[in-house]
Parts: sequence; C-alpha cells; structure tokens
Amino acid sequence: MHSELDSIEQQYQGYKQTPALWLESAIMGISQLTLPNNSIDSYIKTLPKNLRLGKRVEQFVFNELEQNDAVSILVENIQIQELKQTIGELDAIITLNNEPIHLEIVYKFYVYDDSVGITETDHFIGPNRKDSLVEKLTKLKNKQLPLLYKPQTKTLLANLKLDVSKIQQKVCFKALLFLPYKKEIMLKELNPDCIVGIYLRKEHVATFETCSFYFPSKPDWLIQPHHAVNWIDYEASQEDLNRIYIEKNSACCWIKQADDSIIKSFIVWW
Repeated sequence: MHSELDSIEQQYQGYKQTPALWLESAIMGISQLTLPNNSIDSYIKTLPKNLRLGKRVEQFVFNELEQNDAVSILVENIQIQELKQTIGELDAIITLNNEPIHLEIVYKFYVYDDSVGITETDHFIGPNRKDSLVEKLTKLKNKQLPLLYKPQTKTLLANLKLDVSKIQQKVCFKALLFLPYKKEIMLKELNPDCIVGIYLRKEHVATFETCSFYFPSKPDWLIQPHHAVNWIDYEASQEDLNRIYIEKNSACCWIKQADDSIIKSFIVWW
C-alpha cells in the first residue's frame, strides 16, 4: 500500500505534469505565468489534511514557486476586506526576477460538449455541467483580477511597498480535458497537450465490459494512471457506476484494457 506521503507526491507530480491550458497568446486578455526551469521537482511542504482539490493545488503551486530561485512569494491567500466583510481574496503576490506579479491559480477538469455555445472555449464545461471554462475566465477577468485595483487593496500594497501600476497580472491556469467517446477534436485556441482522455455517457460504458475499472479518490484525479491499484471488473464496478447516475455526480475513472493500456476517463451522469 502507498503511504499518504507517496500519494501526495504522486498528486504533486500529476500537477507538475499538467500543462497550461493555453500558451503564448492571452485568452480574454489573461496571460499565463511562465517560470524558468527548476531542477527541484518534489513536494517538501507540509500539506494540511482534508484540503479540497483547489486548495491542494494552490499548495502545490506555492511549493513549486518556493523552490524557484527566480521567485519570491510576498503574500499568499490574502483576504481583502471592507468593514470586516471579505470582498475577495488574492491568491498570491510574487516577484519573478524582482518584477511584481499578482497571480491567480486555477486547476480544472473540463469535458467537451459542442452543444454548448459556439466557440472552442464555449464547448468546455465542468463534468457535472455546473460550471464552464467561459464562466471561469469571465470571473477571472471581471472579479478576481480587478480586485488588485480596489481601494480596499491599497493598504496591503502600501505595506508591501508596491506601486499598483507596476504589478503584472498572470494566472497559473492548468486543466485536464476530456473529449467525447469516439470523437476527434482539433484544438486551435487551447493547448492540445491538455487532452488526457475521454468521457463516457451511460450508454457507452458497456462497451468496456471486458475491461478493468478503478475509481480514484478526488485528490487522486490529479495522478497519472498507473497499474499499481486495486482494479475491479465490470460487474463489480456497477455499484460505483450506479452511484454516479443516482447522485448525478460525475467521477474520474481509469479503464484498463486487454492490452494493459489505461484510459483516463470521466463517467458522466447526463
């Protein structure tokens, strides 16, 4: 059995291996942070227990930043308040080669549904259809990034001796993308390296009835699939599959085929 530390390291490596969702050109005016290469590639911080996935990834990002000689973290997870009410949170303010950057951190799982919207970015939605890439980009552009310029943020910047006009704004926006079963998609705006697997509706799952299944815990959705897990057959997987459909809660699933190759997939309820 893997220890908890082994699992955290695997999750961290999965995070590290996840590409940026887009590369050189900004999307909706939002630019990705590009870091110099760093030889240190293991998780050395203490990870608080029971962190939800988004907060876990934030800690992974901070770990990577702290190990990079070109980076200094000035503040992380700083709440901005007005009359004791929190109006938002800045994920981090860092310096990269002594240049100040306001950094927002995003890690997402998206499935491609061309029935939603008309553009490539429109088509990527959350596996439970509750969120979308466009919604997240819009929130970043209209709410999270503008928080830096709010009057309530002035005191923080003054304490850090920073001139707001000289702070760049960047995101660390990583994502894993899943395409429909038996459908080829050529990405033009987004990074095709983010495509890691497929998603299956209920009617498609029986196609894999001769395969083995593994349903990783949510933190392990980050992990690159491997063979050293407790695989179950199609019949034994029915309890997990039925729970997805009854609870309407899509889940990540690894599917091992007869040739021992592993497909990373989402089983969706809709």
